Amino acid sequence: MSGTATPTPGQAAPLPAFPQTMGHPRPLWMLFMTEFWERFAFYGIRWALVLYIVAQFYDGSGTGETPANQLYGAYLALVYAAAIFGGYVADRVIGYQRSILLGATIMAAGLFMIAMPNHEVFKLGLATIIAGNGLFKPNISTMVGKLYAVGDERRDSGFTLFYMGINLGAMVSPLITGWFAENVFGSPDMPAYKVVFITSGIGMLISLVWFWIGRGQLQGIGLPPVGSESRKRLAITALCAIIAIPGIYFLLSMGADSLQWVLTAMFVALAILLLVEGVREGPRQRDMVIAMLIIFAFNVLFWCFFEQAGSSFSFLAEKIVNRDFGGWTFPVGWFQSVNSVAIITLAPIIAWIWVKMGRHNPSIPRKFSLGLIFNGLAFLLLMFALSTLVDPQTLKIPFWTLFAVYWIQSIGELCLSPIGLSMVTKLAPVRLVGFGMGGWFLSTGIGNNLSGIFASHVSGETGMNVQSALSGYTFGFWALVIPGVLLFLIAPLVQRLMHGVK
Repeated sequence: MSGTATPTPGQAAPLPAFPQTMGHPRPLWMLFMTEFWERFAFYGIRWALVLYIVAQFYDGSGTGETPANQLYGAYLALVYAAAIFGGYVADRVIGYQRSILLGATIMAAGLFMIAMPNHEVFKLGLATIIAGNGLFKPNISTMVGKLYAVGDERRDSGFTLFYMGINLGAMVSPLITGWFAENVFGSPDMPAYKVVFITSGIGMLISLVWFWIGRGQLQGIGLPPVGSESRKRLAITALCAIIAIPGIYFLLSMGADSLQWVLTAMFVALAILLLVEGVREGPRQRDMVIAMLIIFAFNVLFWCFFEQAGSSFSFLAEKIVNRDFGGWTFPVGWFQSVNSVAIITLAPIIAWIWVKMGRHNPSIPRKFSLGLIFNGLAFLLLMFALSTLVDPQTLKIPFWTLFAVYWIQSIGELCLSPIGLSMVTKLAPVRLVGFGMGGWFLSTGIGNNLSGIFASHVSGETGMNVQSALSGYTFGFWALVIPGVLLFLIAPLVQRLMHGVK
């Protein structure tokens, strides 16, 4: 292959001499836009799912909030849990490029399926999206890591830029899909939700075509493993993904509580496999795997409460937040773009702060602890608003409070999420980097399933009200801040297990 050399046994293949654009390998920007359109599709439906479930399948009754929250949490959990298998398939079976292309195709099909207003077809469509995302999501993130040599100081900033691509897609999609649903094909009182899903499906097709055209820039990075180049393997993988869809549908239907046991068992099995590989590679790698698993545990907590954005926060915005601006009502869906605007605005600032701090730059565990604490502070603001700022006439809290919550959470997210992606590529055993990335997404998935369970308690049996929201979000504050402080205190111990990885 042009630009590469044959590695000696036991060595990683040298990187191709990529052209540089804005100080980074040029393929980063191709992956950036591929992920932009995939996130456009994924976040395009995020704001609408729980609202659609209640409106379409429960006739708008508040009693539908609990099942809607739990189905949403289970959907997100399985999206991330499927990443384990997608990472393994890419590592060992068909390579990263083919996994991304196959996953994008399956996801697009699922997005068009959920536009059909039938409850069972809707859940089958969600299952199809899950199967496709499992093949796509961990592998495009892993590809970003493969563009940089081990020890390249640009790696963290590369992941931060990539993370901005994620958030650009997430910012634009609710604005466009919400506008289509409420102003072009429907009305604020009767949104045309199927238009949201179709528009998102089109975005996913654009992502597929973009990567198909641009993958030549990778110069062989992410091709199938040696001896696995046959199209037969690709066909078998596609068939297995299709066969898996009914199984995913069953998991979606079994209930969030039962699903939690399944996800926990998967996490334990993954931890054992990673530890075995770490032990095989020696004490240093073993310690690094242990450190990674500790971080995974705290990651569960972060996403359990952060992911209220797509569930309980949607009902909070709809029922308890004052969105009236002199005759114009701020759409519920547009709140989903606030986090992305905050990320795009704050990401360069946070990245500059880390660089400016130099050798005083907080360790990975310390950054994670800050992520938990800032997430907790967002819930503290909600506690304050729901206890002291409720208008006695309308029983609503000021608009600025929920708007500010998204900004505070975004600071926490920037302390944690882009650093987490980079951490896995540094700490996971070399032969199982994709599998390790799947572990990161599984821990996120467990948190997401718990988020649905938590959101269902916030809504109660008859739908959200001020008291149920105050009680739930008070619990969220303590459940985040106490572990955040604990992690901050034990960070030096965790850092020693990382053996110098920063």
